[in-house]
Amino acid sequence: MIKKLVSNNLNSVTIDEPLANYELTLHPHKPFLYAIFLGLFVALLGWMTYPVHGSNWNQWRGSLGDGSHTSGPWPASIDEKTLVTKWSSEKLGASYSGPITDGNLVFTTESSEDKESVLAFTLKDGKLKWKQNWSGKMKVPFFAARNGSWIRSTPAVANGRIFVGGMRDHLLCLNSKSGEIEWEIDFPKKFKSPLPDFGFASSPLVDQKHVYVQAGASFNKIDQETGTIIWRTIGDKGGMWGSAFSSPTFAKIDGQNQILVLTRSDLNGINPEDGKALWKMPIKAFRGMNILTPLPFKDGIFTSAYGGGSSFIRVGNKQNKWSATLKWKNKSQGYMCSPVQYDGKAYLHLRNNRFACFDLETGKEEWVSSKSFGKYMSLIINNDKILALNQKGILYLIQANPKKLNILSERRLPKGESWAHLGVQNRMVMVRSLNRLHVFDWKI
Repeated sequence: MIKKLVSNNLNSVTIDEPLANYELTLHPHKPFLYAIFLGLFVALLGWMTYPVHGSNWNQWRGSLGDGSHTSGPWPASIDEKTLVTKWSSEKLGASYSGPITDGNLVFTTESSEDKESVLAFTLKDGKLKWKQNWSGKMKVPFFAARNGSWIRSTPAVANGRIFVGGMRDHLLCLNSKSGEIEWEIDFPKKFKSPLPDFGFASSPLVDQKHVYVQAGASFNKIDQETGTIIWRTIGDKGGMWGSAFSSPTFAKIDGQNQILVLTRSDLNGINPEDGKALWKMPIKAFRGMNILTPLPFKDGIFTSAYGGGSSFIRVGNKQNKWSATLKWKNKSQGYMCSPVQYDGKAYLHLRNNRFACFDLETGKEEWVSSKSFGKYMSLIINNDKILALNQKGILYLIQANPKKLNILSERRLPKGESWAHLGVQNRMVMVRSLNRLHVFDWKI
């Protein structure tokens, strides 16, 4: 079933319904009840405009979109007695998508021949519940071919629906219980936008009612239930030089909810209500390879890029005028690994394959490891512990220590490279190797 889609131009014209107007009648003898009602009303408004999810890991970088995990302390080891294999899938088609979950099912993707798919397994025992396919074959440019042409975008799940980006700039909404396609948007067909040469690489972002995607040579806000496009903004060239790699994330800066959107050339703060850019800052990167998801911290944002170094952008609003200025910059180059932070320090994997720690206030390089960790790492942080998986399939438990690299525990997981972001749901660790899905039980 394909539901009606509403086309909008790139002028960010809002067609969303405004919040209802409420009239409050104050009883002279019940100020306490009124205060409670008002508090609940304000909380409701916050709930409607900021992401809240029952799952720890329902989308790229987790429910908060910043790589953090908050459901209790982690054990101090990941050895075979502590991190126990719960189940592994049969061989799957290749994928770079990270696993996500709604708390009951775990979802992954695959590319196989001329098809792309989403598969749903029960989280507790790995039983396949359903599989949905669609046509999606394409080839990336020859210089990127060694990394394959399989699906890249990590899906998101919210309100009984899964949102997944197929390689050919194709967004689908599936029923999470049955896998039925509820609606879909073929961006190149709908908007005559160029097909992204590297495929749909950015991952969807969800809140309570909407899904946000960098697709169709633009950034889009879409109604989860109907597939209606509410606004489109920050258009680019698409194709080879315009289509985004980085995934958007939520932030609240200077009292304003906004979405951080890193394009191939600029970092933008987007108002989620109307799609207007509150501010913009150019971010230099070799051939526009702005790949990682930016990290909001206090009054600004940390980012790092191949060829552009690391930087912190200070953002503020004075007399209703937003500004973005460079607070600091250093030469260390991130690449594909999105950073995490603890106690004002950012931790990330660099383009030179080293692991590093930076002070977010000053830009000081606290340390860079002498140890090489491979070409890519995905990171999840819980208090002062970082779970890190590199593309070789080696899992590390690292203490967030500003003085030195401190590896608490490490082990090689089942064979096969893993370019997908790992996930954690309560005490279960989800790992997507190139051709299998693995779930581990992390015991105290």
